[in-house]
Amino acid sequence: MKLLPVIDPAAPDAAERIDRACRDVGFFAVPLPPPLRAERDRLIALASDFFALDQDEKEHVSMQVGGSAWRGWFPLEGELTSGVPDRKEGYYFGAELPPDPRPMHGANIWPARPEGFEDAVMSWMAAMEALGQRLLSLMASGLGRPPDFFATGLTATPTPLFRVFRYPPHPEGDTATWGVGEHTDYGLLTLLATDGTPGLEVNVQGEWVDAPADADLVICNLGDMLDRLTGGRYRSTPHRVRNHGGHDRYSLPFFLDPGWDASVEPLEFADTWTPSAQAHARWDRQNLTNIAGTYGEWLGAKVAKVFPDLARDIST
Repeated sequence: MKLLPVIDPAAPDAAERIDRACRDVGFFAVPLPPPLRAERDRLIALASDFFALDQDEKEHVSMQVGGSAWRGWFPLEGELTSGVPDRKEGYYFGAELPPDPRPMHGANIWPARPEGFEDAVMSWMAAMEALGQRLLSLMASGLGRPPDFFATGLTATPTPLFRVFRYPPHPEGDTATWGVGEHTDYGLLTLLATDGTPGLEVNVQGEWVDAPADADLVICNLGDMLDRLTGGRYRSTPHRVRNHGGHDRYSLPFFLDPGWDASVEPLEFADTWTPSAQAHARWDRQNLTNIAGTYGEWLGAKVAKVFPDLARDIST
């Protein structure tokens, strides 16, 4: 089974092909622009240097230090998926914002070493946000909306989130644990670059399929809010990770999400398309049509389950 179509955003039929991929799988890939390949390599090298530091030094920029801004480093098995620790180490980043009482707002926290890490992260985030907005404009066309539908609406002031993850080699013979367990993403669009080490699996019509492990591709997948917005036409597809590469796997997921205070309401369409029963049979039994409130409320509740100890510390 061919999992991910590789689509050039500049191709004349890009909007049509992306629309088809969003409806069929909820995943596709685009070539990483050549100028960004050196940036990817530099960022992964700096991340590797950071993760190699002693734990005592990394704890100076831990998520506990970041507090309500939800920024900083967490150790191996410090993040949960469906209540189960993930076999990965990571670092959370977001937009640089002034102090704000709302959760997930504020400044990033940066390590003293390695030098250049901050510049590399912020440059990558800017590049991925620009690419994400370009892809959303093509999706808007596929949905019969103006190309600026997202840029002037849900992502006029987006919630950009970025993670750097290190997955150590998975223990041989361990089939019970995951680098990241089965899940879907929370927002609109995820743009994933990696070092080329395999490990990502996608659930396609009930079958788990390996995603291509090409470092020069950006893998794009849809989040729950795009599924909700389109009434299931565009699919938020479960995926998971287990690193069998024999060495560390580095992953750079960037999430382009709706504005914090945005309310994501389903669109109306002229046709009478009805989603299949399978489209509604979510892995977590969540009914996306029953969500109320703002995107920030949805996201905050989700992240609190990922770091429950931090959530308790912040609320007390």
